[in-house]
Amino acid sequence: MIKAIWLAGAATLALWAPAAAAQDTTTAGVAAAAPAQADDAATSDDADQPGDIIVTAQKRSERLQDVPVAISVISGDAIALKGGVNLESAQYLVPTLNFRKSGTAINQSLFLRGVGTSTFSIAGEPSISTVVDGVVYSRAGEAFSDLIDIDRIEVLRGPQGTLFGKNTSAGVINIVTKRPGSDFGGFVEGGYYTNGNEYRVRGAVDVPLGELVKSRITGFYSNYDGNIRNIAKGNTRVNGYEHYGVRGLIVADPTPNLTLTLIADYRKSDDDCCAEVIGTRPTNLTATVLPDIAGDKSRTVNQDLVTSTTEKSWGTSLQADWTLGTQTVTYIGSYREYDNTEVRDGDWLPQAYVGFNQLHDVGPQVSNTFTQEIRLTSPAQQFFSYVLGAYYSRAYTERTFTRNDVVCTAAPTPTVLTPCGTPGTVTTRPSGVANFGSTFKNFALFGQGTVNLTDSLRLIGGIRYTTDQLDVFHQRVTTLAGPGINPSFGPFTGKTTNDNWSGKGGFQYDIVPQSTFYATYARGYKGPAFNVFYNLTATGTNVVEPETADSYEAGLKNTLFDGKLTINVAAYYAKYNNFQANNPDIVAGVLVTRFTNAGRISTRGGELDLLFRPVRDVSISGGVAYTDAHIDQFKVPTNGVTTGVIASGTPLAYAPKWKGSLGADYRLRTGGPVDFTIGAQGSYQSKQISQLDANPAVRAATTIKAYGLVDLTAGIADPTDKFRLLFQVKNLFDTSFASAITSGGPGGSYRYLIPRDADRYYGVTARIGF
Repeated sequence: MIKAIWLAGAATLALWAPAAAAQDTTTAGVAAAAPAQADDAATSDDADQPGDIIVTAQKRSERLQDVPVAISVISGDAIALKGGVNLESAQYLVPTLNFRKSGTAINQSLFLRGVGTSTFSIAGEPSISTVVDGVVYSRAGEAFSDLIDIDRIEVLRGPQGTLFGKNTSAGVINIVTKRPGSDFGGFVEGGYYTNGNEYRVRGAVDVPLGELVKSRITGFYSNYDGNIRNIAKGNTRVNGYEHYGVRGLIVADPTPNLTLTLIADYRKSDDDCCAEVIGTRPTNLTATVLPDIAGDKSRTVNQDLVTSTTEKSWGTSLQADWTLGTQTVTYIGSYREYDNTEVRDGDWLPQAYVGFNQLHDVGPQVSNTFTQEIRLTSPAQQFFSYVLGAYYSRAYTERTFTRNDVVCTAAPTPTVLTPCGTPGTVTTRPSGVANFGSTFKNFALFGQGTVNLTDSLRLIGGIRYTTDQLDVFHQRVTTLAGPGINPSFGPFTGKTTNDNWSGKGGFQYDIVPQSTFYATYARGYKGPAFNVFYNLTATGTNVVEPETADSYEAGLKNTLFDGKLTINVAAYYAKYNNFQANNPDIVAGVLVTRFTNAGRISTRGGELDLLFRPVRDVSISGGVAYTDAHIDQFKVPTNGVTTGVIASGTPLAYAPKWKGSLGADYRLRTGGPVDFTIGAQGSYQSKQISQLDANPAVRAATTIKAYGLVDLTAGIADPTDKFRLLFQVKNLFDTSFASAITSGGPGGSYRYLIPRDADRYYGVTARIGF
């Protein structure tokens, strides 16, 4: 591990390089998060230093160094210039953030400090909330869409139940988009990447609509062939996508004391993702048709159904900020719709064979979310400052899921792989359709205040009252039961309610003006759930109880050299009760994951974030995290069966012990028509479990090995950034790795998900501002 960190760091520092290299206000991993300017604006010599970064992590604008919370701030440009398009890319810049890729986009999930929620249940929610411009995205899949025109991403680590409410027991991803400029202007950008032929086009334009009204319109399109080849489809590429969308934003100041912000967006995605390669050899005859069995180096599948996901989402929000004397009243209302259809090959074979059944799934899903929030915010610089508010949300989701099997037999049983339909075989076609859904209703009152006892000592306290109601329904009609298809069930309806008090307490003390120590206790909360999925039976209709967390955190935030250097460290310990988790289970002969209260877990560790900008054109950023997240006491099921109980002390999934990143950038100003930029970004993580399983052999087989990545960049730009041309090398050392390993493949094999970043590839991006 030490050698890998040293190699990544040496390669990075040797080139003074991060992924971001074009704008003075952008660093490799941290955004200078002052109010965004128009894209055609030239940056100034006195651009914000690291110590001036502004965040809204406590629902008011504050300097990052003044906020008593462990926060990582990433600029949207840093992710884009790294070649990333979504939150999956952010994991390489934030050491405590991990991403679980899944067979379909809707089932992917985030982890912070080793804690996250992976569930296929339509009535379960994530433990990390994603907020975009003040609007909570209730469905996890929608949050993993393209990050377009992003100003910054604030990653708040640890429970954030007081100000952000339920489903923040592990943290919050707070995304802020760019604001419109006062003058007409914008940019157009195009890019091309190898290893699957990806094309990207995006642009934005600021259009003033009057002296008091500004607007910004952003559009994007991207197309990628994929990084895996499917023999059954003529060796064509899969695991690619086609994405496009548009976003509009209007900011109006009808009076000096009132600002209105109206946002609307639309997005369409068509992904043939994510086909799982079979990485280990089956113990049966299917080994003869499964190609390229080479662990995380496998890049070929042989599947007659292309696993895919199509998505469409749109939404609108209105924010009003009204200054009343010294107080500010903020209202945010939103409505969003998110439709998703997943198509999944569940047998991983090119067709059905005698003794080896075909299993194909199709599951369209529709959802909508309505939210209302109102807050009263006092000035920060007074003896007692506070934020008070109320919040309401209603999230409805409905899914119709169809599973079709092809099952055939022959007598005598063949000794070679025999396709169904061969003379002498008898074929049946089990099938079933389930319709199920959920409605989450949530209401909360919250408040947080700070008592400024002296210029150096502050006391912090907050409380939130939450009431939840969850209603679910389910009915399955089975034409013929078979593998993975239980008999008909339902109709079933369920309802649960819960009240919760969350809170926070602590203090801040300025040891010296440049160094602030804080210590806090926070209570996190994740609402109740049901395990509502296709194969639901009467034994699985119980309520999944709410998850709670007690977290203790201490940190030191240092601002040195007149704000040019920030070094922030934090240590934490958090204990979770009624931890909601997916556990492997066999249902109707098929491996599934059952959503349950797993019991008690805990996580503890330490983190360091660094940002150094010694001179105008050099910046270095990075971080390192040590995480020890494990099972404390697994809950024995009510039926007393202990075969699925995971031993105390077992590490949690997607919780590497060590993870770090290091980047730097350098811009050579020539005084001529163009400047030059070079860069690199290094990241490393130790091994991590992919499947949390009671069987140590399964855990060992699904452990993702340690790996490190180094990306290089080089570019040219005119002095005012009107034009930029950037060349990239991704995964310089061609390090192969898996983003997920799962049991349940044919013949006891293991399925691997191979991300695009597991291969070296190249890219070029051109950007023109106007």
